[in-house]
Amino acid sequence: MNNLIHPSTVLYSGSRPFPLLAACEHFAGSEKLIKKALQIQAEMAVNGQPVFDITADCEDGAPAGREREHAEMIAGLILSDENCFGRLGARIHDVRHPAWRDELETILSHSGQRVTYIVLPKPESADDVLTQITALDNLRSRHGIAREIPVHVLIETPGALHDAWEIARLPHVETLDFGLMDFVSGYHGAIPSSAMRSPGQFDHALVARAKCEIAAAALGNGIVPSHNVTTEIRDANVVREDARRARMEFGFLRMWSIHPGQIAPIIEAMRPDFAEVSVAAVLLIAAQDAAWGPIQHEGKLHDRASYRYYWELLQRAQATGMEMPPEARQRFFS
Repeated sequence: MNNLIHPSTVLYSGSRPFPLLAACEHFAGSEKLIKKALQIQAEMAVNGQPVFDITADCEDGAPAGREREHAEMIAGLILSDENCFGRLGARIHDVRHPAWRDELETILSHSGQRVTYIVLPKPESADDVLTQITALDNLRSRHGIAREIPVHVLIETPGALHDAWEIARLPHVETLDFGLMDFVSGYHGAIPSSAMRSPGQFDHALVARAKCEIAAAALGNGIVPSHNVTTEIRDANVVREDARRARMEFGFLRMWSIHPGQIAPIIEAMRPDFAEVSVAAVLLIAAQDAAWGPIQHEGKLHDRASYRYYWELLQRAQATGMEMPPEARQRFFS
């Protein structure tokens, strides 16, 4: 078995692998809530791996006038032992806010070697995103940070939606995230407030179009589309159904959480179908035994095109903590 070739080595020759990210991104603003999220992240881990990411929020979490102190607190938590999986990112202010450069400098100078990603909110164009990415790269160079720092971009204005494909092609961009509330507010009352919640958020034509455009731009450029929050924090069934519709009807592979009670139903709804996971395990084991040449399975021919599909599906199963055959876990994830 030691001579077998791992799928990540052979299936993406000449192309960039699709990012393997958790299906849930949990936002927390205050020090207390970030620490609580880190605790839950450790408690919910499966086989020693986290099943959701955490974003520490400089934008909505920082008290006005104390943005630097808030960013320093976040940088300290990123470096702390409480961040045991190293899956803690940070959202800074938008490009028009006077604090964003200072926040980015603070986070990178203190914790640039460990921050998981940087979230950029409220761009109105691809140029806005490029301005902040350029500043990020300049700071990486200044502080001797060789590692790439992924960027997650919030699409929450009409201009950003128009430029979604261009934004998705920019350096370091790993996800396109839909910011529903600001997006609806940006239409000057033309979209009713009912479109900020379900079922309106899935049924209103302008909002549904935005979701489709974001998912298509992200997936078409090999990055992850991330769905907006659900404002319902008491009824887990509403959260679960929103996540299910986002995944099955619009192609989103990740979703925001704004309350600890939302994390589990989002992960459950975003998981692949168990039957497909079982098929993926059987096929990939057989393909690996055949050195990734073509095989037949139940009367159908499979080659590297289908292997890539099933490998990404198996990785999503792993990222959401699903059970899989022990041999597949041992071969591919041990």
